[in-house]
Amino acid sequence: MIFRQLFDPTSSTYTYLLGDSNSAEAVIIDPVFEHERRDLALLRELGLRLVATLDTHVHADHVTGAWLLKQRCDSQIMLAAASGAAHADRLLQHGDRVAFGSRYLEVRATPGHTNGCLTYVLDDLSRAFTGDSLLIRGCGRTDFQQGSPSMLYQSVKSQILSLPAACLLYPGHDYRGLTVTSVAEELRFNPRLGGDVNEADFAGYMNHLGLPHPKLMDKAVPANLVCGRPDSNGAALDEGEWAPLTLAFSGIWEIQANALAELRAGEGAAGKLQLLDVREPAEFIDALGHIEGAQLLPLSQLAARVSELDPQRPLVAVCRSGARSAQATVLLQKAGFKQVANLNGGMLRWRAEGLPVVGGSE
Repeated sequence: MIFRQLFDPTSSTYTYLLGDSNSAEAVIIDPVFEHERRDLALLRELGLRLVATLDTHVHADHVTGAWLLKQRCDSQIMLAAASGAAHADRLLQHGDRVAFGSRYLEVRATPGHTNGCLTYVLDDLSRAFTGDSLLIRGCGRTDFQQGSPSMLYQSVKSQILSLPAACLLYPGHDYRGLTVTSVAEELRFNPRLGGDVNEADFAGYMNHLGLPHPKLMDKAVPANLVCGRPDSNGAALDEGEWAPLTLAFSGIWEIQANALAELRAGEGAAGKLQLLDVREPAEFIDALGHIEGAQLLPLSQLAARVSELDPQRPLVAVCRSGARSAQATVLLQKAGFKQVANLNGGMLRWRAEGLPVVGGSE
């Protein structure tokens, strides 16, 4: 099985990708709206096909990426029937199974943080994804969205902490950088739900937290009740639409050699595209040669000379292998360039495709 844990620093949300390596089918738990591109890039690079997104509950601190991912992947949107959300493809009940290839997740209802909280348990009971029902040495709050200390206590005790002691627990959030815990750890060390804490102890603790409401609650909850579908019914703004680009998991837009050649041919000699070669001068005229019309500006000088480039025109950075030009795209993005991409594979790929160069040798 393929497993990845991803993080949104703004809301401290964890997103989880699980894939069956034999069928290449995958599911994503708790996707975040702003990270649609990141998630798509990871799926593409790992060769996986997204079949479903699963939200653990209607979040109050971020907007789900479920609807955006459905537009890109034709994946199904799944969350609890008790959530009351619209636009879901499958409303889940306690005991349901969500299959991906030969693997599946068992759905366990764990209300108490909200009415629609679910925990997803992997088929071999080795992992469980608890959302906000159980956090590492903590749990979700119970003072809004139908929260109930009594209900949460019963949910966690009966559906999560009843799993095998070695079962790894992956929370929906962590604000201290912790990534995973286990049933055994939480039974022993969780100050709210572990040890000899009973339901009355837990309710007394939870009823006196005195926490402010999440800052994005007024935006996030309504958006998540429609599964993250934008009001405009359109997809998110895609900065990669100016060319046939793909977003690498590293966060860099890339263009393939043949696609760049076709783009330049379509634009003609007076096209708007800037082609920036960031190699050193000796490399510009070495055996690989360079692409006609490319502007030489070594990476070592780019920060000091970035004003020589036009931020209003799209730009493709080039180097020998694509490594230095990838760094150049990051620098240019920080400098305010919105339409910037890296030539995937650099001049090595360009020459391997038999595309024309100035200078160079066979």
